[in-house]
Amino acid sequence: MLLRPDGDAVICIGQPAHAWLSGQMARAWHPAPEPNEEVCLAAEQHDAGMADWDAAPELNPDTGLPQSFMEMQLDTHLRLWSHAPHRVLPQSRYAALLVSMHGTALYEMRDLTKLADPTPVTGYLEEQRELQERLSADLDRKQLERNQQLLWAWDFLSLGLCLCWEGRSVNGLTLHEDTIEPWPFGTDAVQLHTEGRRLEGRYETAEQLHAALDAAPWVTLAFELTRRR
Repeated sequence: MLLRPDGDAVICIGQPAHAWLSGQMARAWHPAPEPNEEVCLAAEQHDAGMADWDAAPELNPDTGLPQSFMEMQLDTHLRLWSHAPHRVLPQSRYAALLVSMHGTALYEMRDLTKLADPTPVTGYLEEQRELQERLSADLDRKQLERNQQLLWAWDFLSLGLCLCWEGRSVNGLTLHEDTIEPWPFGTDAVQLHTEGRRLEGRYETAEQLHAALDAAPWVTLAFELTRRR
């Protein structure tokens, strides 16, 4: 769950909704990645493991709001990411492989020395690397690595649009409110959109939160990016 401030309220954006933005970016990218459909599918589905959790998110008792993806417990995050490639595998081996690679890239950034017990993380990484070996035996590894870096950038940029990360950069690309520099798309303007629920108030129990989310109005978040001259 992403929480975008909106006055006294927040717009709750599901992880799969932010991934939808990543897929829209992927389809507008230039040059188009190859294999195009598989890579775009991976971008759009990279948070598939989060769907059930986002449907009934846990409450952060300190804020009275849903836990954001940055507040999730490690064991919950690991469980969801362990499931993610298997959610995508029935659609596409290649897309599932990229989702798995994206998850391991996220966890390779963690400082394991700061964990009381790093075993769950090392176990996850070993499990995913074994899966990747099985799925990628006949595939171009360099192409996979390039596509994984594209997925990394789309993930970051779509998060940045949802959370207003003005001026932040990834892989040599800098996000602004109305553009990305250097311009990465095949046309001079790109229109993107996703949806969230506008949540007002603070809640004491998960039941109250879920009821409020069910009743919350849906809003469309639209983003228009244009090439700067």
